[in-house]
Amino acid sequence: MTDIETGIDIDELRKLFLFERLTDEQLTKLAASGRVRTFATGEDIVCQGEPAECFAVLIEGEVQMISQTVSAGTVAMPRTSQPGVYGGATSAYLGDRAPQTYQHTLRATAPSRIFLLPAKKFAYIVAEWFPMAMHLLDGLLSGGRMQREIIDRRQRLTALGTITAGLTHELNNPAAAAVRAVGELRSLIKTSRLQLAQLAEDGIPPEKLRTMIEAQEACTSKLGTLPQRSPLEISDAEDELGEALDELGVEDAWDLAPALVNAGFSGQDLEKIRTKVGEEHAPAALRWLAEAIEISQMLNEVTEATERITTLIRSAKQYSQMDRAPFQQVDVHDLLDSTVTIFRGKIPPGISVVTDYDRTLPPIPCYAGELNQVWTNLIHNALDAMGETGTLTIRTAHDEDEAIVEIGDTGPGVPEAIKERIFEPFFTTKSVGEGTGLGLDISYRIVAGRHGGEIKVRSVPGDTWFEVRLPLREPTPAP
Repeated sequence: MTDIETGIDIDELRKLFLFERLTDEQLTKLAASGRVRTFATGEDIVCQGEPAECFAVLIEGEVQMISQTVSAGTVAMPRTSQPGVYGGATSAYLGDRAPQTYQHTLRATAPSRIFLLPAKKFAYIVAEWFPMAMHLLDGLLSGGRMQREIIDRRQRLTALGTITAGLTHELNNPAAAAVRAVGELRSLIKTSRLQLAQLAEDGIPPEKLRTMIEAQEACTSKLGTLPQRSPLEISDAEDELGEALDELGVEDAWDLAPALVNAGFSGQDLEKIRTKVGEEHAPAALRWLAEAIEISQMLNEVTEATERITTLIRSAKQYSQMDRAPFQQVDVHDLLDSTVTIFRGKIPPGISVVTDYDRTLPPIPCYAGELNQVWTNLIHNALDAMGETGTLTIRTAHDEDEAIVEIGDTGPGVPEAIKERIFEPFFTTKSVGEGTGLGLDISYRIVAGRHGGEIKVRSVPGDTWFEVRLPLREPTPAP
């Protein structure tokens, strides 16, 4: 900015369309409140992101308005030489409800004279001279903000509904498995007790009961640790053992054989039981042994089911960030994994999920719950784009002082014609009633506005990537 600064005559102000209807008294006050500065070609009058201190009006020369956006990069408006065009702190009259930094850069593209009015003076003049306009603008601002908040809440509820449906589906499977296993356990435990009582009544010696229990412990310890066998090998083993049990006089031999085979029980083990327990007690002992092994299998199923439920609840808690401070240092991989877990029930069988994590990525400072909403929006969009088949890829990396999270899909891609608009509020390619057009807008505001990061898209048919960059240092959130 040059050092040339002068006053201005009210007749020169009156020529500007902004001020043409002001009285002489108002023009005099306006002239006294501001000053005129001269700018050289290429010099910035105001700079985007700096404190909004001045309202700028072109008197003569030529200017251009330039904005930096995440979705479209640098956006430059056409140059204009029309006296009276303005920029800078254009919303200063709204006080604390307006952005406190310049939302664009105003650049002189030719030697220019600019009338600069301090933002506080501009705010006072508008409020004092145009009270009705202030009330109208205040109402529009409040109404627009309220509408945005309502739609934001609706978007969050929509996302919550999506993940709740997935979580419910995921919880239902292990819960149903646990209920079924517990039901079978009741019957098996009752039968097992009766069989032990019958063996005792039949006079089986205590040392032979110990032999049975030792055999049961040996078999249950093998559950889940045996070498993998083909279905044909398992079927042959069950047929062989079933036939041997049947010859020995064991009731329901063919029904008991699968549980014994699953525990690695063989014909050789059968002979050991016959020898140690005796022919008289062997059938009842083997029947008890088979059902004792089934009890252990059922207990393993209950354990696996409850562990799965615990894992899902832990993921849900991680996703929602319950009992956590809003701003914290977190491992972004934990956030991504919890979001994917929540989505499991909504991912079609034909879609594979691939993760490629850079585990050297350090924890990032962030509002973890809000970032989970970003991952939810991006993953949901990717799944919608692919339909029933495709590959969802999530990968991380870091570049100097930035964490990079990329979410990719193999859908049809984002058409070039709309790529610059996808982060605009209410813009959607979905049918009426299927989307609000706010998912990416909210994601942009969380990433850029709340975290000082960047979100962008690159897309060709079959290969679409949304890239989120987040600072590894604590950002200064925009107002």
